[in-house]
Amino acid sequence: MSSASIKKIIPCKKKQLIEMVLDIERYPEFVPWCIEGKVCNKNESVDIITFTGDLKVGKSILSETFSSHVSYYKEKDKIIVTNLDGPLKHLKNEWTFKEINNATQLEFFIDFELKNPILNSIMKKSFELGLNKIAKSFEERAIKLNK
Repeated sequence: MSSASIKKIIPCKKKQLIEMVLDIERYPEFVPWCIEGKVCNKNESVDIITFTGDLKVGKSILSETFSSHVSYYKEKDKIIVTNLDGPLKHLKNEWTFKEINNATQLEFFIDFELKNPILNSIMKKSFELGLNKIAKSFEERAIKLNK
């Protein structure tokens, strides 16, 4: 399995950042390798929002779609994502948001494993680089939306 975490201060309001992370249908506009994002079966109550998120990722003719269960816990300002279907054998992804002055402290954790052992070993080698590129895309998007 591959896992990593990132902790950053993003210069935008917590609410804006949470909304941006939950809006996976817009990921193709700014997330590298993301071709399509869909939200299905969305439910919202006083304390939680849940939905199934489908992301199609890849480049040109090589692409895969994976489905995840997304839960946003409003009181905890935490989003938890787990794998449902697709090329991932395992996925746990957590986003935690904490407002500090006019910025947001974002903590992001990901732990995953691909079903294909060959692709999994390739992915491990470029994982940090890819994760940093994706994290930077979220930060740049948040800054752009906050202007």
